[in-house]
Amino acid sequence: MASVIRSHNSIISSTLSPSWVQVFEKSLSTCDIDCPRQYAYASVGTSCGKSAFFYAFNVPAETLPILLIQKWQLGSATPSQSISFLLSLLPFLLSSPSSTASPHALIAPLSKDPNTLQYLTRINQRTPSLPLNLAVDLGGRHLWINCDAIYFSSTYRPVPCHSALCSLAVSDSCGDCFSSPRPGCHNNTCRVYPENPFTHYNGVGDLGLDALSFPSTDGFTPSSPVTDPSFLFSCAPALLTRGLAAGTVGIAGLGRTRMALPSQLAAKFSFRRRFALCLPSNPRVTGALFFGPGPYNFLPGIDGSQSLLYTPLLTNPISTAGTYTNGEPSYEYFVGVTAIKVGGTAVALNKTLLTIDKNTGYGGTKISTSVPYTTLETSIYKSLTDAFSAALANVTRVAAVAPFELCYDGKELGSTRVGPGVPAVELVLQNENVFWIIYGGNSMVEVKSGVFCFGFVDGGRTARTSIVIGGYQLEDNLVEFDLAYSRVGFSSTLLFRRTTCGNFNFTSSP
Repeated sequence: MASVIRSHNSIISSTLSPSWVQVFEKSLSTCDIDCPRQYAYASVGTSCGKSAFFYAFNVPAETLPILLIQKWQLGSATPSQSISFLLSLLPFLLSSPSSTASPHALIAPLSKDPNTLQYLTRINQRTPSLPLNLAVDLGGRHLWINCDAIYFSSTYRPVPCHSALCSLAVSDSCGDCFSSPRPGCHNNTCRVYPENPFTHYNGVGDLGLDALSFPSTDGFTPSSPVTDPSFLFSCAPALLTRGLAAGTVGIAGLGRTRMALPSQLAAKFSFRRRFALCLPSNPRVTGALFFGPGPYNFLPGIDGSQSLLYTPLLTNPISTAGTYTNGEPSYEYFVGVTAIKVGGTAVALNKTLLTIDKNTGYGGTKISTSVPYTTLETSIYKSLTDAFSAALANVTRVAAVAPFELCYDGKELGSTRVGPGVPAVELVLQNENVFWIIYGGNSMVEVKSGVFCFGFVDGGRTARTSIVIGGYQLEDNLVEFDLAYSRVGFSSTLLFRRTTCGNFNFTSSP
């Protein structure tokens, strides 16, 4: 039997080179194995090529470019060695149907930490399953977890150096361990460089595989959990968790990489590479993080996907990460803001700052969950605050409260369904008909009782990115990131639709 695996109309062969797993299209022959989508299979090549054994994580043909394959030593495997290897895979091959079903979509809770203003999610990892609190980094390269803390799991596996999985992580770094083996410390293991986006420190971490679970959802309520038994992630040293919210053990990276959560989950569970964030506006409620298609339903029966306007995702050709390889583009989410308006009137701006310099990577606009408030290059900030101050010239100013400059007596602002009664800030995108409107609920921050400040921050004259749309301006807005179609959908505030991000029904299930 050949060591060939088929996924739909694609064949995965490991009969030739000991260095690569070949993926190609061909007609079925007597040497092929026709594998059900839900399981991983292994085989030993005897009649169709060199003896070999390996395993693959089976996914649909359309996701083969991001197929997660781990290849074991090819070449001179004896029959007894091959049988022993196959028997070792039986627990994985016989995993429960709930772990391998293809759900409509996945759901995870989002919360806001009142002390750090970080947005947190909770996932289940390991065997037996353990809930973990993670900070959300929209532009993060991958999932990383502090493995220096107690880590018990029967399903953890290190990723070997120079393997296909190591290539998937865009790494050619290799490491050894000088203590007893444990998760995060093995010899001949692929190494990556996890980053804390809040402190901007990087560490060194081993690449590993372990079980990762999420509740499934139909977009209305959560349902039974599903599991990826071999999710690729990075361990990180305990030092890297400094600056994270209390009880947080790592970072959930949602960036535009093949190793980030959106791409791995889409490959495993056969849905298009897209996800949606709905950040809560206060620590007492729970927002929602969706992986997969809508609907994105919020009580009382509001489908947020019906409110989305779309703008193209842009690529910054120069990486914005703390560590990166030469030629690696940024994996953060850039969009094309072309103008800013206050109360319908355009603000005078240096338009060159709104585009990305292809040589330096400076300029442009990105969306971030690791920045609490929208941050602007100094000249843009001054133009915006001047225009906003002029529009509120008849409202009493009060003393500034860091990090804000414009603060007002709240009693004179009035109140509306969408927050304090102030002029709207509009971010004009690809044309005048596509704009992100920021109303008072997302532009004014109540810093103390009765005092509201304009929630935008001066990022300095040498800001690398001219506009960073921060977490506060995203709250109670549904934002969909569609990587497959290279676009971002945004609802503007859900308050106009008489709902909030805190109204997903996490409390009931079918």
